[in-house]
Amino acid sequence: MLHLAACAALALALSACGANRRVESVDLPYDYRQRHPLVIADRAELLSIAVTGRSHLDGRQAADIRAFAGNYRLHGKSEVHVFVPAGTGQEPAVHATLRATQRELAAAGIPASAIATTRYSPGDGDAVPTLRLSFMKLGVTVASTCGRWPSDLASGSSTDGWTNAAYWNFGCAYQANFAAQIAEPLDLARPRQESVLDTQKRLRGIGQLRQGKDPSTVYRSTQRVEDLGQ
Repeated sequence: MLHLAACAALALALSACGANRRVESVDLPYDYRQRHPLVIADRAELLSIAVTGRSHLDGRQAADIRAFAGNYRLHGKSEVHVFVPAGTGQEPAVHATLRATQRELAAAGIPASAIATTRYSPGDGDAVPTLRLSFMKLGVTVASTCGRWPSDLASGSSTDGWTNAAYWNFGCAYQANFAAQIAEPLDLARPRQESVLDTQKRLRGIGQLRQGKDPSTVYRSTQRVEDLGQ
């Protein structure tokens, strides 16, 4: 009996030395890119302009509208919708801000034919009335919802944690951050064309190699770095 127990213990120890200890889950994909895939879809680009009561926009608001208009010229797929608050009791200030916004959009290269104005009723939580600008553009989003925990990680009442598989929410935040940093969504669908080669630089490098010289570029700078520790 003692001999059999020793053999069983040895077999158990050897079984832990396997090269691949990962157990594939049958319920969800092991790769986080399959659990939380990136999807190219239309999304709204939004900008809020606070009504200040002045007949002109301040520098920050004007810069925001210029950046918004530049983004629209590059990626816009619809009209620019301007939602104007109604029933605020500040109608003169609202109209003044609307006119100033329209002038700034026109100066940024967006014609009046590409702008649609709609009135909306602000909620009780809107202490300051705002003009809301939006347009549709291609964007990248995560197909699934982050923050879901369909199973207990501790697995105190089941054997789910024994599978050594990634939990559902793993990688979702990474995918969401990655999607937010993509400037051109179509880069995920197809590669870009190669740019024109620098023929002169290539011929210079080949010529230096044939002459036994170092073809690398040496960058020189006239700036001096002072040692503040001395």
